[in-house]
Amino acid sequence: MITFEDYTYERPNLQEEKDKFSGLLQDFKAADSFNKATKAMEEINTFRNRLSTLSELVYIRATINTNDAFYQKERDFFDELEPELQALSTEFYKALVKSSYREQLEAQWGSQFFSIADLEIQSFSPEVIHLLQKENRLSSEYAKLVASAEVEFQGETYTIAQLTPFSQNKDRSTRKKAVEASFGFYEGHVAKFDDIYDQLVKTRHEIATTLGYKNFVELGYKRMQRIDYDAEMVHVFRKQVRDYVVPLVTKLYEKQAERIGVDALKFYDEGFTFKSGNATPKGPPGWIVENGTKMYSELSAETDAFFHYMLDRNLMDLEAKKGKESGGYCTFIEDYQSPFIFSNFNGTSGDIDVLTHEAGHAFQFYSSRDIAVPEYRFPTSEAAEIHSMSMEFFTWPWMELFFKEDADKYRYSHLADTLQFLPYGVAVDEFQHLIYENPNWTPDERKVAWKKLEETYLPHRDYDGITYLEAGAFWQRQSHIYEIPFYYIDYTLAQVCAFQFWKKSRDDQESAWHDYYHLCKLGGSKPFLELVEAANLRSPFEEGTVESIVKAVDDWLDAIDDKAL
Repeated sequence: MITFEDYTYERPNLQEEKDKFSGLLQDFKAADSFNKATKAMEEINTFRNRLSTLSELVYIRATINTNDAFYQKERDFFDELEPELQALSTEFYKALVKSSYREQLEAQWGSQFFSIADLEIQSFSPEVIHLLQKENRLSSEYAKLVASAEVEFQGETYTIAQLTPFSQNKDRSTRKKAVEASFGFYEGHVAKFDDIYDQLVKTRHEIATTLGYKNFVELGYKRMQRIDYDAEMVHVFRKQVRDYVVPLVTKLYEKQAERIGVDALKFYDEGFTFKSGNATPKGPPGWIVENGTKMYSELSAETDAFFHYMLDRNLMDLEAKKGKESGGYCTFIEDYQSPFIFSNFNGTSGDIDVLTHEAGHAFQFYSSRDIAVPEYRFPTSEAAEIHSMSMEFFTWPWMELFFKEDADKYRYSHLADTLQFLPYGVAVDEFQHLIYENPNWTPDERKVAWKKLEETYLPHRDYDGITYLEAGAFWQRQSHIYEIPFYYIDYTLAQVCAFQFWKKSRDDQESAWHDYYHLCKLGGSKPFLELVEAANLRSPFEEGTVESIVKAVDDWLDAIDDKAL
């Protein structure tokens, strides 16, 4: 068995790859039988898997250490290369949808493969390769800028992630100073953040218009492979959140203010949940992983095998450190059939959220890793987030392992946080619609738009005079807005589904787990709403779904004596 450190990387040669692919594609086009077409397709998939593996290795190693000159150079190389590789994939998709054996291929692999191919064809042209390369460079520039943060606080130097525990300190002045220090980095580089995003918006708009679209909105939906729902359905969903969730969340923040003993809740108070202090893991990262091993061994035979697979191959990099990019993610390294979890443990309850959330993604990868079609190993993003957010709830019975006497405190704050997230999540989505419908807005106009959305979806929020945030710049910390446009409503749609698994697991854990595991094994072989149906869940778009499920969450929270926690 080899571990992640020994996974090999060698820079590919573009011309050699093009020549090899050309031969493989010709074999597919020239196939005179279904069996030959299938074999040619398998060889093309093997070719694509190898290049995907190299790209993922570069991305993971570059994000783990942004000071690694070799992998930063390779990341820059792939920023330029990936649009060229996208051109190759698009040629395959064009041949696929016109194949003489389409009916048989579709019978074997399902219609989703062809739906994805159609969207990819509509999202690409060789004319936009140079613009896609520019978009990649700008996205990487944003990530590297955030990762470069070294913030002076209380005589020490911290990354943005390492400052988080101070923003949850019992001392209110410490919380405020920590938030000011964190956003002080963004304010100190606001011109750069503005410029990067301005270029990204204009570049994406040019890509869209070059491809024949009015603006980037429709193209953005196609890029996200939204096959069975559209912007109007999302608009209606956002309205449900505004009508049914915002009032509940406002009430929760009012309870929080009373619980922690402040007259008026300020932004820097939002992360401080209990007067006695937030629930935090009772041990260091290694101890957390040990208890995670126990948790997953008891949850199911499938998760036990999965977590040991991850541990044995060193497929997790969990602790925050200087030079490491912010945030957390899970990805998949094709040729090694390896999920990989990246995070920034910092001593808060978020460490456990990561161990469950990103492990949910990884477990889905692990469960569907043998599906032959690469497009099916990972579903579209809103479906993928069901796996991650639901795993957070399936692991609730084991929270004593991490929080001991504070486990109930964690459960309360975790459920409240997930409900409180929904208005913010839809605000980010609506913001992006406005941005790409108005690509010529100035940076100041974008901030005004965000400020108005905060008034609608986050009416409780009070920045207490922190100028950068008062100006409407909070969104600049949300990497998705820069790096993966329109990837955010996905979390809110998935959260409504995850709430359903939360409710089901409390009533019948075995049945709920059966449905969840079935969903994971399906990977991305169906579009979002068909996956939801396959998991025996109600569509988030269905009238009454949001109202009923958030009421169940609110009722549970109301039944808890939160002041006693």
